[in-house]
Amino acid sequence: MYVILVYDIGEKRVGKMLKLCRRYLNWIQNSVFEGEITEVKLKELLVHAKKIMFIEEDSIIIFKSRQEKWMEKEVLGKEKNELDTFL
Repeated sequence: MYVILVYDIGEKRVGKMLKLCRRYLNWIQNSVFEGEITEVKLKELLVHAKKIMFIEEDSIIIFKSRQEKWMEKEVLGKEKNELDTFL
């Protein structure tokens, strides 16, 4: 599957999260990664990410797609903007 992963992590933990995400995906911008990944590898990445982040403060958002035109949004941790609909 193709994913776009975005994170918002406290500055003391950013370096660890950057290194973790670079092992699985392509770094395209500050806190933004993309690439092909298997479901198993994505779950593995998230298990390691949960050990780094503070769920009450930090967040990871993952957009999943089998095709580029269809995206699924998954939020791990606190969502910064809780809008349910896109205009």
